[in-house]
Amino acid sequence: MKESLVEQYWRAAKYIERWRSILLKSDPQFRTVVLTEQLRSAVSIRPVTGETAMRAAAALQWLFRAQDSTLDRGVSYGYFPISAARGWDVSYPETTGYIMTTLVEYGRRTSWAEPIERARSMALWEAEIQMPTGAVQGGKLTLSTKQTPAAFNTGMVLDGLVTVLQERADPVILKAAERAADFLAHDLTNEGLFITNGEFVAGDAIKIYNVLCAWALHRFGRMTGSGRHCDLAIKAVQGALRFQKPNGWFAENCLSDSRRPLTHTIGYAAQGVLEVGIAAEREDFVAASEKVWQAIMPRISGNGFLAGRFDASWRPIGHWSCLTGSAQLAIVAYRLSQLRSDRGYGDAADRLVNFLKALQRLGTGNTGIDGALAGSFPIMGGYMTGGYPNWATKYFVDALMAQALRSGQPLLAKI
Repeated sequence: MKESLVEQYWRAAKYIERWRSILLKSDPQFRTVVLTEQLRSAVSIRPVTGETAMRAAAALQWLFRAQDSTLDRGVSYGYFPISAARGWDVSYPETTGYIMTTLVEYGRRTSWAEPIERARSMALWEAEIQMPTGAVQGGKLTLSTKQTPAAFNTGMVLDGLVTVLQERADPVILKAAERAADFLAHDLTNEGLFITNGEFVAGDAIKIYNVLCAWALHRFGRMTGSGRHCDLAIKAVQGALRFQKPNGWFAENCLSDSRRPLTHTIGYAAQGVLEVGIAAEREDFVAASEKVWQAIMPRISGNGFLAGRFDASWRPIGHWSCLTGSAQLAIVAYRLSQLRSDRGYGDAADRLVNFLKALQRLGTGNTGIDGALAGSFPIMGGYMTGGYPNWATKYFVDALMAQALRSGQPLLAKI
């Protein structure tokens, strides 16, 4: 009982300090965002139809600024006005990894060199800071003496390295990719589970969202002609599927609370299983991912709001949305709509994305906010509270590119 009271006290103290920072210390643009969102209900959000290319370009420019804000070539963890950083944070190796893939894809589709060159500079930076084992450190950039490995982070960087190498050969980047792939290969157990979770997530032995690493591993195997790495990727998906319930829900699949996983980690698992399924021509994998989407689809509100967590019966938890997860699940749906001759998947994905577009801020005058997507709606909700993590905007750009492809709308090189 005493411990519970202590926990309640510190939770209340933290809550009070957050609001004190918002009201007294934060910049006026951010204060306006917070107060406006706290007074809005989810049902009042009016989705934005159209404007896909313009909003994607604005989000991409925010990713550029997130890179430019750091002292190196990585991408800032994000913009958090009430954190210790008081704005732009230091570089985040994990998500810089898969941001490379977003930039290269955007550059390819617009014939614009800058995103691709930025991705290449990120790849070279990742090679410089890679751990001696081939792993990528968990958490924000830190001194080499304080780094600890994380399989998931390694897989996300491997994804970006492979994408950059497919655009242009580079021996330094290739070596980094080989070392990352070999680390993942050695980290995979006989049961098909990646086991090095690092110190920055809850200390559960199993993290099923690690299956997204399998997609990167399979891509590496295809690029290099390594059947071994492709086979290991398939093994990793098989391992993850042992934790999927008949209703599509994955056990042991969250950063912090496996009983009520975030849509963020649900999206990771669904995408990893789906993409390996497509690449390996495994219909059973594709069908397993489709189960996730079929469970999510009826839980999207008419305006595109989706709860941020779901329990094992797919009951929504809380009254806030994890915006990153909504974008990720929309991406899965767009892919499935192509494979399954739609089945209404594309329209449901559009609802998710159009809701997100309504929450993207433009024209506030704050370059840390304009173009970005927050962690939660409302912004003081339960995921990445009070800020704009770079991966939310990365997945938003990916979802917008998928929406543009579905509608046949070209992307913009610049705005």
